[in-house]
Amino acid sequence: MTEPDKILNNIAETFKTLCGNKELFERIVEEFPYPIQVHDTEGTSVYINKALMKEYNLTDPSMVIGKYNIFKDPSIIAMDYIPEIRRVFRGETAYFYDIRVPLEDIIRRYGIKDLDTIAIYQDITIFPIKNNENRVVCIAALLINRRVYRGKEEIEKAKEYLETHWLEKFDLGATAKVACLSRAHFIKLFKRHTGMTPYDYYLNYKIDRLKEKLLDPNLSIIQAFAACNMNNNGHTAGLFKNKTGFRPSEYRKILKKSS
Repeated sequence: MTEPDKILNNIAETFKTLCGNKELFERIVEEFPYPIQVHDTEGTSVYINKALMKEYNLTDPSMVIGKYNIFKDPSIIAMDYIPEIRRVFRGETAYFYDIRVPLEDIIRRYGIKDLDTIAIYQDITIFPIKNNENRVVCIAALLINRRVYRGKEEIEKAKEYLETHWLEKFDLGATAKVACLSRAHFIKLFKRHTGMTPYDYYLNYKIDRLKEKLLDPNLSIIQAFAACNMNNNGHTAGLFKNKTGFRPSEYRKILKKSS
């Protein structure tokens, strides 16, 4: 289990232990900094916390409660997640990673206004809430943002594309096309808003993912590079050192000493 997986699992387990104390559970969930939504056994939303309302610029809980049903969500149906969600009602916990939130559907469904967010990718943990008889009475969905894109639409769309296609070879033409700009104009605009070229942004993101893989003791350095679709050679090792100040082997040794 990776570090992010452990964090999500620990949060879910903590909430489960609080379920026996309804008042305490509700108070903590209400003030929790991440969006949380609770559904009854039919899949209908019965509770949303402040963080979820703030995330989607909702003005009243009644915009969602009693109206949204997780089993009838077209996006969830299209992604074929219904079977996994049904397992939560049987007492299991489900994890979904780097899921693109269907913002367009949400905005249209609830009539949301003035939402400046262009795209959100979330890690979602759905866990059961049981009564004293160990029977599942509802489920809770914990939503943690992995990537959020706000600001100038063309640049945010390009950043989203680069971060979604980071395992592929860098393609300036495809990225500029997503932003609906010519290559030359796109490069200038991207650098103006991010302080770097599109390629440097892509490379930095790729190196950050490699650093995450090097944290995994179950992977060799060669396997970590392969997981990022990179060859472990002098050139890529040099790129890594240029970005981090260390060669991959040195970086891993430092991590071991500090852990």
